[in-house]
Parts: sequence; C-alpha cells; structure tokens
Amino acid sequence: MVATLKDVAGAAGVSVKTVSNVVNGYDFVKAATRVKVLAAIEELGYQPNLAARNLRAGRTGVIGLAVPSLSFSYFAELADAVLEASRRLGFVTLIEQTGGDREAELELLRGSRLSMLDGLMFSPLGMSMDDVDALNVDYPLVLLGERIFGGPTDHVVMQNVEGGYAATEHLIGSGRTRIAVLGAHVAERVGSASLRLQGYRAALKDHGLDLGDELVVFREGWHRTDGAAATQELLDSGVPFDAIFALNDELALGALRVLNQEGVRVPEDVAVIGFDNLIEGQFAMPSLSTIDPGRSSIAERAVDALIERIGDRSGEVGAPRVIEVPFTTVVRESSSANASIPTA
Repeated sequence: MVATLKDVAGAAGVSVKTVSNVVNGYDFVKAATRVKVLAAIEELGYQPNLAARNLRAGRTGVIGLAVPSLSFSYFAELADAVLEASRRLGFVTLIEQTGGDREAELELLRGSRLSMLDGLMFSPLGMSMDDVDALNVDYPLVLLGERIFGGPTDHVVMQNVEGGYAATEHLIGSGRTRIAVLGAHVAERVGSASLRLQGYRAALKDHGLDLGDELVVFREGWHRTDGAAATQELLDSGVPFDAIFALNDELALGALRVLNQEGVRVPEDVAVIGFDNLIEGQFAMPSLSTIDPGRSSIAERAVDALIERIGDRSGEVGAPRVIEVPFTTVVRESSSANASIPTA
C-alpha cells in the first residue's frame, strides 16, 4: 500500500495540514513537530506527489516521453518526432528509457522524478493488462503502443492488425504463397507482435493459404541480429518459403543480410516486407518494402492529446480516448522488382 498524507498524520499524531506544511517546507512548523513528521515519513516511505503539486501551481513547460530503449531505431525516430512536435507548441521534452522492464516502468509512473513534468507520454513494454491500475495517476498521461487496453488514459495506437494484414496481402498479391513470418512472441496476449501476427494469419485465411506453424519463427528480440538468426534458422530447416513478413524493419534488415550471403535473390526467390518504415530501409540493398505506421502522426497526436489534458482544468475533455493513426504500405525493391528508391 502506498502511504498517504493521512497515514503520515496518524503516525505522527498531527493534522494532515501540518504534514502538508512540513512537506512543502514551511518554516513556521515547530522543530519538535517537524522531527515527528519527518520520522513518520521515513518510517512509512511516504513520497510526496510533486507532479500534482506543480500542476496545481501552474505549468512547468516540460513534458516527458518514456520509451523502452533508444537503441531500437523505431523509438529513436519516434522520440525525434515527439521532440519536434512538442517544440512547435512551446514545450520541452525530457526522454526516459525504461529498458522495457516492468518494475522500472511501474517505478517511473509513481516516482518523484515526474515532479518537473506537466505530463507524460508513455510506451510500456514490460507491463501487462494486469497492471492497468498503475495507470490511475493524478497527472496527465498518454499511452503509446498496445500493451494495455481499456485503461484510464488517452491511448494513441497504430493499426497493427490491419497493417499486418496489408503486408501479407501485398506479398500474396505479388504471387507469393509460402509466406514466413519473423519475430512472433510466445504466448503474448497483447502487443505489437501478437497483433501483427493476427493480421498475417487473417490474410492467409481469407486467401485460402496454408496457416502452418512451420512458417512462424519465434524471436523475443526484435533487433537485426534476431532477424538474421531467425532467417538462418528458417533456411536451415528446409521449410520451403517464397516470402518473409518481418514484424519490424530491424528484423527485416537482418533477414536481407542473411538471404544475400546465402545466395538467395530478393525479390526473385524470396520477397521481403517489414513494418515501421525506418529511414535506413530506404537505403538497404535492395531497398526495403514496409508498413509505415504513421510515426509522425503518432507523435503529433500524442503531444496534442497530452497538452490538451494538461490545460483541461475543468474536465471538459471527458473520458479517456483511443486515438487510432492510419498506416500506408510502402512498396520498394525487396518485394517488387519494378520498385525504386523513393526520393523523399
């Protein structure tokens, strides 16, 4: 249980107002009383809600963005887009990396480091739907991603299922019938991997194609090394395939490397498509087809929603909103011999 002002007041034998005066550093509190209150705070582990105090006093002009890791190109490019969107609206953005660790994410939500922020944009990775109560915070919070549904906050989401369907349907439309998928997560209930895999399977079913599990390669990591290892595993298995849908671009870039070194022609022998539309995909050899989830729109909509909540003192914004951003299919050389590198 999180200690409250009332708990501290009871332990110290003083009023809640007195505890508040001590927490806020007012010097008219008697020394003996201050000592009792501070001892109770230490004993109970009470943490003042500094974020709420700042919001009551007025804006700081600073908002936060918490992501798993900037070593993922997607989150690095998302952070850049958020910085630009917030700058245009006169806000400074501080970036926090959680490592995708559940305890680090929970600590971030309740930590005193939020004291300098007007609000937070948060992309959880380690937390699950079982942690939804942790999102009941008393400062403006906007979620990014798909880890938690039905929570008490605004939630900006990309169309993962529809994007996965579109990627697979594009490969089917180019004549591919044995489409492997890289980067599925074992037993994942909610998350980008499970949602994109859902779209993949729906497209295969709608087109009457094999749903065999031998074409699904599981990898918990989504870096280039994981894509390379998954592709090598697929080749070594002897399972026939004529296309790869990688659940993100980093996996796809790793796949392109291994296919090239093993003498597999792309797209003649195997077509490849990724997801995220990373800038570097344009300059791969061959250039990478991908699903563009609307990263710039995600950043802009998230910043707009957060600032709207920050300025909403009367509750007029209303109930939590799910804000869905449209995607586009970007066709390049890795899935079409006729495609060319775009100039912009």
